[in-house]
Amino acid sequence: MPLRLLLVRHGLSSFNTEHRVQGRDDLSTLTSEGVRQATATGEALRGLDIAAAYTSPLSRASATAAALLEAHGGGQRAEADSGLLEVDLGPWSGLLSREIRDRFPADYALWRQAPHTLELTRHGQPYRPVPELRDQAADFLERLLERHLPVTDPAAETSSADGPVSVLVVAHNAILRCLLLAALGLPASDFQRLRVDNASLSVLNLRRRPDHTVEVQIESLNGTAHLGVPVPPKGEGPRLLLVRHGETDWNRQGRFQGQIDIPLNGHGQEQAAAAGRFLAELPIQRAYSSAMARPRQTAEAILALHPGVPLTSLQGLVEIGHGQWEGRLEAEIEAGWPQLLADWKRAPHTVQMPDGENLQQVWDRSLDTWERIARCLSDDETALVVAHDAVNKTLLCALLGLSPADIWMIKQGNGGVTVIDYPARQVSGPVSAWPVVSSLNLTSHLGGVIDRTAAGAL
Repeated sequence: MPLRLLLVRHGLSSFNTEHRVQGRDDLSTLTSEGVRQATATGEALRGLDIAAAYTSPLSRASATAAALLEAHGGGQRAEADSGLLEVDLGPWSGLLSREIRDRFPADYALWRQAPHTLELTRHGQPYRPVPELRDQAADFLERLLERHLPVTDPAAETSSADGPVSVLVVAHNAILRCLLLAALGLPASDFQRLRVDNASLSVLNLRRRPDHTVEVQIESLNGTAHLGVPVPPKGEGPRLLLVRHGETDWNRQGRFQGQIDIPLNGHGQEQAAAAGRFLAELPIQRAYSSAMARPRQTAEAILALHPGVPLTSLQGLVEIGHGQWEGRLEAEIEAGWPQLLADWKRAPHTVQMPDGENLQQVWDRSLDTWERIARCLSDDETALVVAHDAVNKTLLCALLGLSPADIWMIKQGNGGVTVIDYPARQVSGPVSAWPVVSSLNLTSHLGGVIDRTAAGAL
């Protein structure tokens, strides 16, 4: 039976409001706004049966877990686990950010630019807080999987049709980022690629393969709409809003579309309109879409609430060419290309579609197009980009530090919204190599914090 991990950062704390470093000292407490956020998160999860809950033992996290679970109403209590303690910043704990900047300028610059290389001293011995925390997160995840996703005889396993078991984890910014890195098999050096806001919700789906390895999928990352904030606040640099097109009839049927130009169906038009309402209050200065009908129709629906924003269609964002698979159901493909379909599911980067493309070709053209868009943006601009499942997945793999082999780790629901933030540019300098995935696959505007859009055929 698959496992659904619900990852929640603690609500706004007293040290958060003061811009004071918390670390693993337990002097910071949950504010009244933090309690409101925790309650709102519990209410957003009310329809889910939470089988177990874990929390950091630090009071700002445990208080968040308690308020969340009370609002959820499922009668669950959170078990404190030291594996969820926040990063140990030792000598910095309790200091204001500006005090650290002024007193430790070189170390502060490392923390901002390459936190995995920062070295501090504890009990007279040097240590690196972020790599240490990445190891701690991996240990916690291994213990959690042993308990909730144990290795079993495949013949005795319950069918995944029974649905996933939901487990709640309430912790802190840095440990949750490291937990996501551990789940995705990414190193501590990728720590800055992710954002986790107060009381945000991230969802991971995990299952055991027959060979006992664990398959991981990010369903969503850093959702804040349940708090009344559609997307996290923009930083000082350019922002891109990446959206997957709304549903088509072929999505609903599970038919491979590829580069056949199938339009949105009625439900897809509703999804596009809902995405437009979701993004209505955000400033958008530029807009781009795949040259195909379904993303263009989705972009036009979003831009209906942003009059005057020009829409540019780009060939580099068109969907993967499935070649002879296009227009076929999976059962038809399995009958004609059984081994190739099996390879597509287990090692997609190895597959050359018959008379179509491979993922490296999609990766190269879509990433080149994305980078050209990003380079043309000024720091105060936000651009809308609407494309397809495979295109979005390859882009997000690149932005997260993954590879074409990892596209199944990323979920992109029809009408889902992803937010990418770039740091402010240096004067006349290039776009930073460290864009941040601020949110991924937000679908609350389509009905709840869990993505229930059609799976499609990809």
